[in-house]
Amino acid sequence: MSPEVAVSAEKASAAGPLLVVSAHAGDFVWRAAGAIALAASRGDRAKVVCLSYGERGESARAWREGKGLDEIKAVRRAEAEAAAAELGADIEFLDAGDYPLPESPELVDRLVRVYRDFEPAVVLTHPPADPYNGDHPAAARMALQARVLAQAIGYDAPGEPLGAPPVFFFEPHQPEQCDFKPDVLLDITPVFDRKRKAMECLPAQRHMWDYYTDLARRRGVQLKRNAGPNLGLAHDTMAEAYVRLYPQTTDVLA
Repeated sequence: MSPEVAVSAEKASAAGPLLVVSAHAGDFVWRAAGAIALAASRGDRAKVVCLSYGERGESARAWREGKGLDEIKAVRRAEAEAAAAELGADIEFLDAGDYPLPESPELVDRLVRVYRDFEPAVVLTHPPADPYNGDHPAAARMALQARVLAQAIGYDAPGEPLGAPPVFFFEPHQPEQCDFKPDVLLDITPVFDRKRKAMECLPAQRHMWDYYTDLARRRGVQLKRNAGPNLGLAHDTMAEAYVRLYPQTTDVLA
């Protein structure tokens, strides 16, 4: 893995539409809300696809309160919609179920159609390893397979063949156990307040709010350390960590 690279909001050029493939209704908020808010602030379209609501495995509080499955789905949908609105993103729910999230050709095909319709310039999703939650790597595998199929001119789906949008894996909850070593650090300082507000749209997982605030602060310290001296970065720099899957193409090494 290459050394960590710090990417500031100012240096991150407007890449175009941003697509986030999220296993559960809350994952995109904890792990990629800063990137989503930055895209929206640049005027780029941002879309989140939630494969499930996280109704079975990530809604313990609602189950303990005696809510039923349909009610829990409705609650988690409303929370995720509010969070996406706070970030400036569109959101779509495929309601594929969780714990387990089933992998199927039908679900991959639905993602292919999302790719073809939305034409993302950048894709964010889960890393391919997570021993704590099999839904996350399942989502990653389907997101990557759909990206490849969407590029095939002969694949039977509406729209033009997809180009080759770069894919970034966002940070899992237990990075050390998921072999996650970031090589991109994204400065989300200008939009962190929006990320925090989006997190607070998810009271079903209130215990995550401070955890991901503290994580953003730690990643911000690492960003400053890797950005070089005297760049005028804020003392309270906040960041998100990513791993880039495919090589960067460039005519300048920087």
